[in-house]
Amino acid sequence: MRDPYEVLGVPRSASAAAIKSAYRKLAKKHHPDSNKNDPKAANRFAEINSANEIIGDEDKRKQFDRGEIDAEGKPRFQGFPGGGAGGRAGPGGFEYSFRTGPGGSGTMGGGSFEDILNSMFGNASRGGARAGRSNPFDFDGGGVGVDLDLSVAMTVTLEESVNGGDKRVRLPTGRELNVKIPAGVVAGQQIRLKGQGETAQGHPPGDLLITISIAPHPFFKVDGNDLRVDLPVTLYEAVLGGKVRVPTLGSAVELSIPKNTSSGRTFRLKGKGLPKAGATGDLYVTTRIILPDGNDAELEALMQKWRDQHPYNPRDLG
Repeated sequence: MRDPYEVLGVPRSASAAAIKSAYRKLAKKHHPDSNKNDPKAANRFAEINSANEIIGDEDKRKQFDRGEIDAEGKPRFQGFPGGGAGGRAGPGGFEYSFRTGPGGSGTMGGGSFEDILNSMFGNASRGGARAGRSNPFDFDGGGVGVDLDLSVAMTVTLEESVNGGDKRVRLPTGRELNVKIPAGVVAGQQIRLKGQGETAQGHPPGDLLITISIAPHPFFKVDGNDLRVDLPVTLYEAVLGGKVRVPTLGSAVELSIPKNTSSGRTFRLKGKGLPKAGATGDLYVTTRIILPDGNDAELEALMQKWRDQHPYNPRDLG
């Protein structure tokens, strides 16, 4: 992944507020819902989110600036610390540990760097072990490992999180993959694709770890297993009542609005929320009375007459 400062277009000296502002502008500009005809929008949006996860977090930003983590949040090799036993990260991402051999002290001080290499690579650097010489350090083969896993972020729509589907993801290496999104995936969940990570000679390929985020929906707000939606209604529908169509994650349904329905009244549609194991959530529909655009002299005259004949004050709490 590119430098997160470069992705968000801010200097390294940028304040937290400037980073937050840049992230919001870019996220709004490249949101997949606003760029439905651009197949690369989702990848740009994911890259923006990943960059913000690094420099938008105070602690991670400090770690990145100090060179302790890379642009993906992975720890960087910090060199060989002096002395002490136990696991150490070596060049190329290798992890190794030492244990005391015959006559060894268990510390770095008793052996040369050549001895360490001999113990790590089976004396290959000298063409074999010297007869009769004991090695003060024995390499613990269980500590060898190369981190070949790749981590990427993927943003899916609310509908995709519920129904599943196929989506294309671009890896930091430039390679692209088709990924099957399982139905019922939730924000923060990881999808692991075995063997789709990086490769290194002599090691099995790493895995691809995809972290899911769910894009904001233009209508629905997620509330646990439930969904909430605002339903615009006309003034005459609120006064006279009637049937209005309500969007759901499936097909639209009809909702009966009773007479004299106030703006802000909430109706519950059972079982129209998010499907979860054990129980499906509900959809909560809140009415919002919308007046017609522009000035309507006839409506104003009607309201003036009604006000004079039927005065009331909904703000009177006494």
